[in-house]
Amino acid sequence: MKNEASITPKGENTGDETPAIQWNQIDWTKAEDFVSRLQTRISKAKIENKNNLVKRLQHLLVNSFYGKALAVRTVTMNRGKHTPGVDKVLWPSDSRKMEAILSLNKGSYKSKPLRRIYIPKKNGKLRPLSIPTMYDRAMQALYSLALDPVAEATSDPNSYGFRKGRACQDARQQIFCNTAKRYQAQWNLEGDIKGCFDNISHEWLMNNIPMDKRILKQFLKAGFVFNERLFPSEYGTPQGGVISPILANMTLNGMERLVKDKYPYGTKVNLVRYADDFVVSTPDQKTAEAVKELLIPFLAERGLELSEEKTLITHIEEGYDFLGWNFRKYDGKMLIKPSKTSIKSIKEKIRKVILDDGLAMTQDDLIQRLNPILRGWSNYHKCAVSSEIFGEVDAYIFQTLWIWAKRRHHNKGNGWRRHRYWHRKGNKGWVFCTEQNTLFRMSSVKIKRHVKVKADKNPYIDTQYFRDRKEKIGIIRERGVRDKRYYL
Repeated sequence: MKNEASITPKGENTGDETPAIQWNQIDWTKAEDFVSRLQTRISKAKIENKNNLVKRLQHLLVNSFYGKALAVRTVTMNRGKHTPGVDKVLWPSDSRKMEAILSLNKGSYKSKPLRRIYIPKKNGKLRPLSIPTMYDRAMQALYSLALDPVAEATSDPNSYGFRKGRACQDARQQIFCNTAKRYQAQWNLEGDIKGCFDNISHEWLMNNIPMDKRILKQFLKAGFVFNERLFPSEYGTPQGGVISPILANMTLNGMERLVKDKYPYGTKVNLVRYADDFVVSTPDQKTAEAVKELLIPFLAERGLELSEEKTLITHIEEGYDFLGWNFRKYDGKMLIKPSKTSIKSIKEKIRKVILDDGLAMTQDDLIQRLNPILRGWSNYHKCAVSSEIFGEVDAYIFQTLWIWAKRRHHNKGNGWRRHRYWHRKGNKGWVFCTEQNTLFRMSSVKIKRHVKVKADKNPYIDTQYFRDRKEKIGIIRERGVRDKRYYL
């Protein structure tokens, strides 16, 4: 470890180069390799219960030049890089980024209050979002690098939210595996934790999260500013904090093990969790109610409780919604489709873009605005039974665009409007396009099975598995390969 700690990386401040030049000289491949090696050692040490070694390795990582450099790069490359905290400071230039690296984790750290804003939720309520300063974000990113390998080593196998190499589609596929066959579980407990991020007990976090307690306390007790008033933080982790998803995951780790201890393999009881939402498949309604009662004290110890409004027990033939999909059996056959709520949401978004924002746009601008929305939604749902729904959304887009064209040219005829905006491309007619841009059609997306990640794999230890998996998923997506040898 002494040799690693004594590395003088390219880009270190030597006094004869400007900070901007130093930033541009950082070898990012070397930085990622250095941090990755430490993270692997941390995760292995945690699995072997070598807690003192974990602490030493974490200390080495958070004080390393490369760890600080990656933390600063993380917060200056994401979407929040243009959003300042209460100090209104951003790091737009290379020189500011380099200065941030050299000042990070130096001296006694004291976090600044968070800037609080509220964003609307789908149900009409408001969700609090807390925005740290750039320096505090970088500190959280730095300590996240050291904490995430510990979280991965202790995570539940079927937890899929906010974890490297895992996605919503993995949770969807696991639920399918748990309930698809006739002899499998037929009842489901849909669980939702009430205000998970906002209500986690600080006392529990301080006693159970393996990181520098002084730094953790600064993250948790920073307080927030709203309408120029300072409010204290008594509980919860800030939604918007870089480290908050890891803290929330570590808080909920153990749910699956608790259920499995009571209902071992063969009882048809399986829990799948994505962040603070989870589904427990059970053989009967009585068992589902028993699992719910089992989880209540587990959550209460952490300052949490189940939402009575959103925690439901349903039969698979009635179906239920989870992560934007509807899971339901039709005459004994399991079909997973985009949920009605998700379909309604995408239609509302399309209508807003076309009829509210798009009336003053050119056709090129409108296409460029719509295409990322349509591609993102179809890519998310292409692993489900979505062909008919893709066609339905395409029809809705056409109808909405026709209204858009009529409003723009109310004194023109239908033939003129059609020839102005819709053209033939290849063997396809009525293509909404210009010479530069073509509107994306969801019906052109092929339905392809998702390759589920193996539940027991650790991204910091089983690096080759995740590398191969990423490569093979790319082959499947590009070529539509269905040969079984491509599935890990």
